[in-house]
Amino acid sequence: MITAALVAAAATLATPVAGALGHRRLRQAAGARQMRIETPNGIDEQGYVRIGGIEQWISVRGEDRANPVMLEIHGGPGASNSIYGPRTRAWEKHFTIVRWDMRGTGKTLRRPAADHQGDLSFARMYEDAVEVTHHVRARLGTDRVVLVANSFGSAFGLRLARQYPDLYSAYVGTDQSVHDAGRDHRAYRALLVRLEAAGKRKELATLEEMGPDRRTWTSEQYGAYAKIVATSDPLTFATMKSVVMKSLWFSPLHSLGELGALGKGMKLSEQILPATAHFDDWADGTTFDLPFFIFQGDQDVLTPTHLAQRFFDDVHAPVKSFALIEDASHFASFRHPEQFLHLMLTKVRPLVTHQRQPVAE
Repeated sequence: MITAALVAAAATLATPVAGALGHRRLRQAAGARQMRIETPNGIDEQGYVRIGGIEQWISVRGEDRANPVMLEIHGGPGASNSIYGPRTRAWEKHFTIVRWDMRGTGKTLRRPAADHQGDLSFARMYEDAVEVTHHVRARLGTDRVVLVANSFGSAFGLRLARQYPDLYSAYVGTDQSVHDAGRDHRAYRALLVRLEAAGKRKELATLEEMGPDRRTWTSEQYGAYAKIVATSDPLTFATMKSVVMKSLWFSPLHSLGELGALGKGMKLSEQILPATAHFDDWADGTTFDLPFFIFQGDQDVLTPTHLAQRFFDDVHAPVKSFALIEDASHFASFRHPEQFLHLMLTKVRPLVTHQRQPVAE
């Protein structure tokens, strides 16, 4: 949901200034060493799997195959989580992490001979997520996986958790996106106030022209809104520079060409946003037949914390917990991976370890 700002930054990164390449190579080498998995029962696999009729990139990493499996659904749309490998390396001591570049994203988009990505729609990508879940269960020999969805990926995550509680041992939303069919305009109004106070007349005019009803926005307007939110909020903007952009630039898994593909993918994937404007998570149901968790940045203005909290309060689940990640706006789990891991270890892992069962032969 922060597509436009990242597209511009990714394009800049793909054309490095003099002297930057050498530093980048050194940092990439250090990141590659940090990401080595050498434990006897570890796993480190990356490659392409045929999902939904096209080859899609999936990574499976962890220090112990006996650990609970965590399947991530990344945000954006089009914003791959694979760039955060070095930042989240400690997670792999306690979970087997599955990262998947959805169609139109990153390495899936970059796949040689992948001239097109097929149907780029929410419905198609939702079916992909179900297929990826079944693939992961079969590949790792586990009955259920922990579903961790961030930002726009949590729009998929809520629907997967509602429809397929038998496939997931728990749902964890972070940067949780909640759709309410356009009823709540508080974040829009707060942004107007912030822009007016900062004297940003051009951005203010753009926002006023769009109006508060997301159901009328074009894909370009969704991107413009995300960019204005991110660049006008000091904490979000600082996180983009210190966490997101540095992770992009120094990722040991990505070439310079792939950085350009990441930007292209985010722009390409914007087209699925307008179709989700009518979504209503309350109308779709607040009952979940699995443990339900939201770990949200305490100052998130892009996927507002107050809206995530309000939805959580209405959720009925066997176990549920809401926790704030301190000093965090959007990208909370990647800004403070140690806080997120602590929550996963204290609230989620004890439950899912108890539930874990092998797939019946």
